[in-house]
Amino acid sequence: MKARTAGRHFRDSLKSISRNGWMTFASVSAVTVTLLLVGVFVMIMMNLNKVADDLEKDVEIKVIVELTADEAAITKLEEDIKNTPGIAEVAYSPKEDELNKLVLDFGEDLRLFEQQNPLHNVFYAKAENPQETAAVAKKVDNLDNTFEVKYGEGKIEKLFSFLNTSRNIGLVLILALLFTAMFLISNTIRITIVARRRDIEIMKLVGATNWFIRIPFILEGMWLGILGAIIPITLITILYYNIYNVLGPKLAQGKLFELLNFSPFIYQVDALILLMGVLIGVWGSFMSVRKFLRV
Repeated sequence: MKARTAGRHFRDSLKSISRNGWMTFASVSAVTVTLLLVGVFVMIMMNLNKVADDLEKDVEIKVIVELTADEAAITKLEEDIKNTPGIAEVAYSPKEDELNKLVLDFGEDLRLFEQQNPLHNVFYAKAENPQETAAVAKKVDNLDNTFEVKYGEGKIEKLFSFLNTSRNIGLVLILALLFTAMFLISNTIRITIVARRRDIEIMKLVGATNWFIRIPFILEGMWLGILGAIIPITLITILYYNIYNVLGPKLAQGKLFELLNFSPFIYQVDALILLMGVLIGVWGSFMSVRKFLRV
């Protein structure tokens, strides 16, 4: 395509937007509302997904060492745990440290046990894949000098099942929302093209090629997508900025969970919204104008 022709197509697409004021407003409004819903939902789901990841990372295996194990046996057990397939990291906690934790949790009265500490030495391990914690724990339980292996049996299976179900539901909802957005926006754009079907038929009859007719409409759809993405990008950026600065520190203090960092997360969401606006606008225009090219 020649640069002169391309420039003409760009000018025609911009003129068409300005001429069809109410149709442009309707299309941009549809794009704005749907992209705003998609953007907010994606923002929520991405943060919920981070919460799920954080919960999975906190799952650990507690390996209680036999009371009869000496230092050599404990060292060997540590090496055996590290060499167990699926283990990501191992930390040793002697029984003195375990008693100190109990004192912090339940009070100074437990200091009485310092002279004759009844607790066991402990290893804390984490699996490379948190979803495989149960399988890895069973391997560790078969090692020598292990008194007991705890990993929240019965609870983490339910936790992982809940997290996986939540992720799948979130993915389905996002896809459904995207499909709805594409349907609504493409239909709105189609209305603007239907109003100009005679122009398309005339251009077709005088010998214009299909792509010569399509390109201005495709560019118009692109502009509509960009215009419709501006407000959602602005609102979502401001919204997440305030949530991150006001609510983020409180959540961090409570150690419930942490929000995704403002940067680069919000810029990734903004880029996704802009890309969706452009793609949906182009796709809607392309599919809508195709019908009127059959003259």
